[in-house]
Amino acid sequence: MGLENLKQLTPFIKEAFQQTLLVAKFLCGIHVTNSYICTFALTQGPSMLPTFNLTGDLVLAERLSTRFEKMQRGDVVLVRSPENPRKIVIKRLMGMGGDTVRYVVDHANNGIEHTIVVPDGHVWIEGDNKFNTNDSRNFGPVPYGLVQGRVFWIVSDSSLF
Repeated sequence: MGLENLKQLTPFIKEAFQQTLLVAKFLCGIHVTNSYICTFALTQGPSMLPTFNLTGDLVLAERLSTRFEKMQRGDVVLVRSPENPRKIVIKRLMGMGGDTVRYVVDHANNGIEHTIVVPDGHVWIEGDNKFNTNDSRNFGPVPYGLVQGRVFWIVSDSSLF
């Protein structure tokens, strides 16, 4: 009796295995896409005002430009925070390795300017809101390896959430 039951269950077992394999392939595809091609990110905070809303925007960032070193000054990028590696920050790329960057140290005071040459293998990032941002003016040049992607599309603004 047990062998006949097993023969009756064989089509169901095959179907379950095929469906499980299909779901596993789908999840692997999502992982590869998110890790190597493009990813979604939610912006929060005042550092990129007025480019992004204070309450948050959903953006799409591609990861190929960072891998093939096709980043340009002025690009908005996702960067793993050099101060807290668990956080991803969104800033504007202001300088690449070898560039000379001039920046104001403290806008609130007399606006003293400093000049720095960005070391090779590093980038200089700044928030668009110069008065309320934590960026390279605070922690210096960021290793290029911490750049995670380039924002290319604002999917939706916070009014849709």
